[in-house]
Amino acid sequence: MALSFNNWVLIKNYINMKSVFLTVNDFVKGLIGVFMGIIPLAILWFVLTGTSVLGFDVVANLTNLIGSLANGGFIGLVVLVLLASFFTNGK
Repeated sequence: MALSFNNWVLIKNYINMKSVFLTVNDFVKGLIGVFMGIIPLAILWFVLTGTSVLGFDVVANLTNLIGSLANGGFIGLVVLVLLASFFTNGK
């Protein structure tokens, strides 16, 4: 069965969109990796100097996040498990 022109265009567009999504996915993963590296440095900076980094008080924000999850009861526990699943490899 031969491919018609319309089927060929659809397959070509699918391949192009797949490469676009892969590129965007790689970019977002790299950006998350950069931020995951910046967070410990910001915490260390706050501990050493007592000042915020670029106007963001990372320690206070993390404390508020943990406090809101702890006060959330079961929903807070579910959110905490979901957040932890993002940061594990699943191995």
